[in-house]
Amino acid sequence: MRVINIGPDPSLAYRPNLETNETKQKEDYRNYKSGSLIDRVFNTYKLMHTFQTLDFVNQKHSDWSGCSHTQMGMMDAIMSLDQLVDESDPDVDFPNSFHAFQTAEGIRQEHPDKDWFQLVGLIHDVGKIMALWDEPQFAVVGDTFPVGCKFQNSIVFRDNTFQDNPDDKNPSYNTECGIYKPNCGLDNVLMSWGHDEYLYRVMKFNNCSIPEEGLYMIRFHSFYPWHSHGDYMHLCNEKDVRMLPWVNEFNKFDLYTKTTVLPDVDTLKPYYQSLIDKYCPGVLKW
Repeated sequence: MRVINIGPDPSLAYRPNLETNETKQKEDYRNYKSGSLIDRVFNTYKLMHTFQTLDFVNQKHSDWSGCSHTQMGMMDAIMSLDQLVDESDPDVDFPNSFHAFQTAEGIRQEHPDKDWFQLVGLIHDVGKIMALWDEPQFAVVGDTFPVGCKFQNSIVFRDNTFQDNPDDKNPSYNTECGIYKPNCGLDNVLMSWGHDEYLYRVMKFNNCSIPEEGLYMIRFHSFYPWHSHGDYMHLCNEKDVRMLPWVNEFNKFDLYTKTTVLPDVDTLKPYYQSLIDKYCPGVLKW
């Protein structure tokens, strides 16, 4: 990663170099076996995998999908993440707002013609704002997975965190398809509740004009068992298969731009405010 000064446009002052990240190699990301943060990470997933049941998820949809908690603009929501450190993330221990701009700038470097994609990079984690409104982090952060069917082996800490989840022992839920039909489509699958689904619901509720590919990135970027391990394909339809490459393209920026070299947020904000004004303007309902 390097900080460079190019041209008169101050919004180009920060450019993450994904190929020559000086602080971390790609294989060192998502280490769930060791590291200084591993105890915190494991404890978060243990709570998640204990309490994220089908009933729990249905209740969270009822609690949050009406977007009746507050009203604010998107940039204010992003900057509120200054107060949040993601307790499920083994890679970083700094506020989530910096990660938002790191991801967006990584995308802008490789996709300068897709401003909606850059905006998705900026806002993808904004749903974590739920944690600032007293939602426990196990219902906000971390990898997501379907509920109502078998918990697959690729889920993080699968072997030693689900033993107290009643759905894991329910014969109606612990088959490959569970309550779903084969190839029903991810639109019809209930995921563990978290920031992905919440922000997707906020975008739809406020009629934001981000393309369908961007909404898929928002909704499923934490669904690592699917997009990175190939699990749950038996639930996918043609639309999901068509969208998978977009989610994977987003994932490399979400993951590999994480570094302790932090962007100058004040310099970048005017450019990204212009994208907010284009795709999700004004005061939004949350």
